[in-house]
Amino acid sequence: MSTLSLSGPARVVVLQHRRTLWTVGALALAGIATVVGTWLWMGSVSHSFAGTGCSVEHTVMGCGVPVRHFLASEHIFSRLLTYAGLVMMLLPALIGMFVAGPMIGRELESGTYKLSWTQAVSPARWLAAKLAVPAVLSLAGVSVLSAVYAWARAQGNNTHYTSQWYDREVYGSMGTVPAGYALCMLAFGALAGLVLRRTVSAMFVTVIGYSALVMALNTVRNDLWPTRTDTSAVGSAYGFPFGGADTGQGWLTSGGKRLPADVCQKNTPVEFKNCLTEEHITLRYLDYHPASHFWPLQLVETGILLVLAAAAVALAFRVLRRRHG
Repeated sequence: MSTLSLSGPARVVVLQHRRTLWTVGALALAGIATVVGTWLWMGSVSHSFAGTGCSVEHTVMGCGVPVRHFLASEHIFSRLLTYAGLVMMLLPALIGMFVAGPMIGRELESGTYKLSWTQAVSPARWLAAKLAVPAVLSLAGVSVLSAVYAWARAQGNNTHYTSQWYDREVYGSMGTVPAGYALCMLAFGALAGLVLRRTVSAMFVTVIGYSALVMALNTVRNDLWPTRTDTSAVGSAYGFPFGGADTGQGWLTSGGKRLPADVCQKNTPVEFKNCLTEEHITLRYLDYHPASHFWPLQLVETGILLVLAAAAVALAFRVLRRRHG
């Protein structure tokens, strides 16, 4: 974003925090380069391994070292994706802390905001710039990083160290959810900065708010979209759905009542069979989210985050009007 194409408060925001923006941009590019570079290195190792004629599944004499080297490269790439996912999950908290602290809290704490308001810039316009600039940059940056992570994970799933779409660090790093969290915490950080007017306090409250939000949505995520249910006869073979996320399982009685999976945990086969008879159990059930539910879950959760973000922004402007007219 060129400062020459901006005017008024937005340009001031970019100029004030240009070093931070350049630093964050450089770190993001370094992260992308690391992921791509590691993938290229792993591809080179894989190509060399293919030329040896060795196999991971049927290792023969003389193939031990090539197999270990090949699997080590895949494991390193897998661990890198895990760390990248964790960083992606921390980004919204860092964005919220930056807005709550250096961008808003510090100006209110030091009184430098008065200079802007004395130069034909209304408080509402000042806050709008403080929100709009990081919102645009965060949305663009997080979207790019999320796309790179999704691409890298697709490459990683072709290795011996695969990840599942419902793993927290995976689910929280792809799709629309990362952008939703980023915008939500940006709005919450602004609200915290306006209410507390103290840099450190606002940053601390933002981190607490992010932790509470993540815990709450992780708790209710499986209920954001209807699950599928498979049933099977007691004692029959059952294949777990490939890529499915288990959300609950147990027993069904002849009357359709659900019982927990441990209701008939007996010590002997005879006791187990007697329990099934006594409880009138006829079927097993499994509730799960198939892989096709990834996008519905993502969109519903993103919608919740955007509603919370809009509410926080509205409340922030209301706080600003009450205090400064």
